[in-house]
Amino acid sequence: MKRVLMAIENLGLGGMKRAATVVGNAMTAFADVQYYQLADVPSYYELKGRLVPAKHPVMPENGAAPLTRYAVQMADLGDVLITEKIDVLIVNAGILTSFIPYLKTRAPHVQMIAWMHNNIDTYFNQYYREMQPEFVAGVKAADAVVALTESDLAGFQTVTDRAIKIWNPVTMPIVGQADVTSHKIAFTGRIAIQHKGIDIMLAVAQYLPDDWQIVIAGDGTPTDVAEFKRLIHANHAENKVVYRGALHDEALAEHYRQASIFLATSRWEGLPLVLVEAMSFGLPIVSTDNTGAVEILEGGVYGELATKDATAIWHRLEPLLHSTEMRRVLSSKSLARAKDFATGPIMAKWQQLIE
Repeated sequence: MKRVLMAIENLGLGGMKRAATVVGNAMTAFADVQYYQLADVPSYYELKGRLVPAKHPVMPENGAAPLTRYAVQMADLGDVLITEKIDVLIVNAGILTSFIPYLKTRAPHVQMIAWMHNNIDTYFNQYYREMQPEFVAGVKAADAVVALTESDLAGFQTVTDRAIKIWNPVTMPIVGQADVTSHKIAFTGRIAIQHKGIDIMLAVAQYLPDDWQIVIAGDGTPTDVAEFKRLIHANHAENKVVYRGALHDEALAEHYRQASIFLATSRWEGLPLVLVEAMSFGLPIVSTDNTGAVEILEGGVYGELATKDATAIWHRLEPLLHSTEMRRVLSSKSLARAKDFATGPIMAKWQQLIE
């Protein structure tokens, strides 16, 4: 069995962390998997492999000169590769990707895979704009770069000839099916105002009929949660929004089962697995047209896509509120598409990559 180290900035709540742990846990069927985080936080998700503790933990932040700011942590990771006799290193996102050229000097025998969870434009123009040279060098040095969508694959192929596409699998067991007769709209995601388009979602909420509500599962920083509450008041949406906080396992499944529509308003995403989760429960999807949603919904074949604007989303959402039959049709499409994200075929691609 190959010894695989799944390295991530931190193991707190978040889509990237969820995908990394789901894939890492599934990988234990054919590899000896261990986890490593730069931070020192309790894992929000179950880990089926050992968590190797960081010697000098830090909660990293994007910005210039990552190789200088995190030189100690980079050296620590090099030590772990050697002492743990790692065969395959999977690094998640950009800061850890920037470590790869250095890590290659420490452990040249290790296969190093850079896993990109967001879209390439966001990485280059937002998250890693100030560390673009280091990020690009890491991408070029990686033995493989895993992208999530066709558009991101094409983008990374302009940087490296070792980019491939592997979708993330559905991340939770599916028990039951959504109630398409209910008047609840589910929203699942971090309370990150700009990224998740919370402002857009709450602007849509004000248009809802009195007997409809958006039920929100997710958590965020104190600053974002405070702004979230301010926006609810500003949009006169106090009676249109139910905020449940972070949910997981059975509580999250119940959140999906009780809804009849799933609304997603992100401005950017890699491959938003909450869409696949919702579709697995048969929820019709109304989403903004970020690149990840376009990939999952196949350009609108399997759900409703709208521009990142409350009025445009409302035009797609409103007809569904008034037609149970339309919701049933889209529910069937969701269930059909969700099967394409089954764990088995996706993990077969990972197994082929590391073996």
